[in-house]
Amino acid sequence: MRNSGPKTSVAERMKLVLSNRSTRNLSHIAIDFIPLVNLALSALLLVVCVEWIARGSLHDLGTFLTSPVRPGITTLFAIVLSLLALDAVFGRQYQSLLIATPVLLITAFMSHQKQLYLSDPLYPSDLLFGRQILQLMPAMLKAQPWTALAVALGLSAAAASAVFLWRFVRRHSPVLTPKSRILRLALAAPLLTGLGSLMEYSHHSWLRDRLNIIPMMWDQKENYRHNGFLMAFAFNIPMANVSAPEGYSENTIADIVSDRSAFTVNHSTFPDVVMIMSESLWDPTRLSSVQFSRDPMPNIRSRQSGHVFSPEFGGMTANVEFEALTGFSNAFLPYGSIPYQQYIRQPVPSLATFFRAEGYAAIAIHPFQDWFWNRREVYKSFGFEEFRSEETLPAMEKRGMFASDAALTSEIMQALDAAKKPTFLFAVTLQGHGPYEPNRYDQNTVDLSGPLSENAAQALSTYAQGVSEADDNFARLIEWAKNRQRDTVIVLFGDHLPPLGHVYVESGHMPGMVATRRAPLDTMKKEHETPLVLWSSKTGLHNRIGTISPALLPYHVLKTAGFGDPFYTGILGNVQASYSVVDRHMLVEKNGSAVPDWATAPLAIPTVINEYRQLQFDMMFGRQFGRERFFPGFSWVNADQPST
Repeated sequence: MRNSGPKTSVAERMKLVLSNRSTRNLSHIAIDFIPLVNLALSALLLVVCVEWIARGSLHDLGTFLTSPVRPGITTLFAIVLSLLALDAVFGRQYQSLLIATPVLLITAFMSHQKQLYLSDPLYPSDLLFGRQILQLMPAMLKAQPWTALAVALGLSAAAASAVFLWRFVRRHSPVLTPKSRILRLALAAPLLTGLGSLMEYSHHSWLRDRLNIIPMMWDQKENYRHNGFLMAFAFNIPMANVSAPEGYSENTIADIVSDRSAFTVNHSTFPDVVMIMSESLWDPTRLSSVQFSRDPMPNIRSRQSGHVFSPEFGGMTANVEFEALTGFSNAFLPYGSIPYQQYIRQPVPSLATFFRAEGYAAIAIHPFQDWFWNRREVYKSFGFEEFRSEETLPAMEKRGMFASDAALTSEIMQALDAAKKPTFLFAVTLQGHGPYEPNRYDQNTVDLSGPLSENAAQALSTYAQGVSEADDNFARLIEWAKNRQRDTVIVLFGDHLPPLGHVYVESGHMPGMVATRRAPLDTMKKEHETPLVLWSSKTGLHNRIGTISPALLPYHVLKTAGFGDPFYTGILGNVQASYSVVDRHMLVEKNGSAVPDWATAPLAIPTVINEYRQLQFDMMFGRQFGRERFFPGFSWVNADQPST
């Protein structure tokens, strides 16, 4: 009976064993392969959503993902590897999506919003001033209450969804075995490290060229379009490292001619110098299709010396302030950088150190919190002896949510009247800050008419009233200075155009709600010029300055006050003799001719611009070889600080 059943040959038994093993192998492959396919599809959907949100439309998205000359596939590959690595770290499949999806979508949304108001995409350095945004959020949301409600509801829903999804995935997603986790990390880590090494844009990379990743740091709009939001954002991470300009050395600095007698011999009467950067001050009558019942700024207009060519639009006040106080240019720094947040970590030459070396007191006043834009630490590095901020100023009258220009003007006059010696006083106003909500003021004294919607007209009306009050207080300051015994120099300028949004589009002033970064000179001037007044109680109005970069203001301030300096009137004097505007995309010659894209051809940079750039790098990031020869006042004030 035992031998009565059918016999199975050895060959048949081997075939059966191999068949079972193959089935098991295929099963294991399917178990590993299917999650990988799902992760790749999820990564594709995530990249599409991120680019769609960041760009604001689907235009060009298909080309970005499929064109062999665009890095869309490389971006997708990098996201898949990142998700694999995160899954390995957390030990569960798909848990990486719970981390990556909100982070990437939120940053893409932030980039899109920034482009709507400030024209630039999101840079890594923007994350440094998140606290500033939160501080201004009440004012921004007060102007748009329905938006505030939507934001609150959206955040609540997002938080609840995140908690639910986290718990759901923790319960239902498969746990990765130790072997699977090691394999994922072994695959992802070296490849991600290799991709990360390509992000150092200042070094040539054969592989980066083959992958069609082209860093365009001189044109960030094109950089983000061609490379996509994620790749371009990554390119900007190394921007904290500022590379030395071509040829930088001790000999190069030594070859730059310095006139030290400019500092030791001057013909000044040591006037008080008041320098006021007026928040968002601009001439609204430049909106040619809008009619105003009266001129909002008659006093400023009658004493206007020219214009400041602001490197910013609608915000980023600190970058304009950096140029005006130091005489250094943002054009020589990485696109999107914020010197106050990133680079000012040690004493830096400024007008404050110059005036202190001449026996002046140096005071800064801003009626807001002292940490904003890192001003508390920056002003120390600039050599100011005192910074009067919201924390130390007396309670000030408010216009809307911000301290009034009238209260700040009174504080300026009181500070100088009480001074025992000549004083350099730098003040930043606050009343003109946006957004320009309706009914900020009890009564608007400037009526307007034009092709504007109700919301746009209300915003412009609020803004024009603020300009009118800034003009009134400027007139107060002039009258006060005329009656003083000590000579007084007054400098007033706007930091950038106001963020008026739809007003520009509806009035036809600009095609979009934000200014362009690269355009013909006439367009750039229309979108970046702000009023400039340079007046002396002794010599009167200096009215032939024209349009200048903020970095050239120190030259005109010292000349008006009767001082000389190897850098501020020497080097900057050489620059202003040839160029009135030094912008990262354009130089403007004294005859009004534009030199576009000058920075993209390093070997063709004019000598005077190259010397200017070399000295700026030397003092901010280099060995300070030119400290004694070009910045004697800075050296005297910081005698206990050795050169770096």
